Amino acid sequence: MTWSIIARDRNTGQFGVAVATRFFAVGALAPHLKSRVGAVATQALVNVFYGTEGLRLLEQGAGAKEVVATVTAADAGRDHRQVHIIDAQGRTAAYTGASCIDWCGQFAGDNFSVAGNMLAGARVVEETAAAYTKNAVLPFARRLIAAMRAGEAAGGDKRGKQSAALVICGEEDWADLNLRVDDHAEPLAELERLERVSRERFVHFMDMLPRRSDRVGITDRDIIESKLAQAQAQNQNQAQAHERKS
Repeated sequence: MTWSIIARDRNTGQFGVAVATRFFAVGALAPHLKSRVGAVATQALVNVFYGTEGLRLLEQGAGAKEVVATVTAADAGRDHRQVHIIDAQGRTAAYTGASCIDWCGQFAGDNFSVAGNMLAGARVVEETAAAYTKNAVLPFARRLIAAMRAGEAAGGDKRGKQSAALVICGEEDWADLNLRVDDHAEPLAELERLERVSRERFVHFMDMLPRRSDRVGITDRDIIESKLAQAQAQNQNQAQAHERKS
């Protein structure tokens, strides 16, 4: 099952995974990320140890290729698995087992990787990768979703649609953004809507929480509401400017 994109944003150093499938709650199993360490997407007949063990090895300093070789070698069921990994340097590696169901395969790009199985065809991965490359001017979250939407337009999971997820990690020990659509007729469209809603207040509120550089954060509610109002006004102005250009 599944196709996904993993990436490292050159501008922010963030890691991201976006994934979609005709399977319930893919966000609970497939994406694994750790700030300043890397990201793993494990799919097909999922082995979650690829994610947990993969992140542990990355944190110990192993590169993406070494991690893929290590986790697959330890798994007698590897022929049924698919995994791809990006490390702290933006290097990627992938594995698609011989028993994965066609179409199955992967594409390695500059600081990103796309992989999938049980897809409508190779164009799903190709269009996902092409859209990610083309949309470099977009903010990271929107760029990942746009890539997945392009893959869906090329056929996506050949069985249909059910769930999707987007997880992004930056400098902190928790996710900057963690969105899941567990059961929906149009999961990627819903994921796109949730990301849009997150920009209204959530992502700006996250900026005011305690963090490595400031263990207290902002606690004055008047300041919080003022900053949120400023952010919302800026978002509206940007949206209006985009509409005028369109």
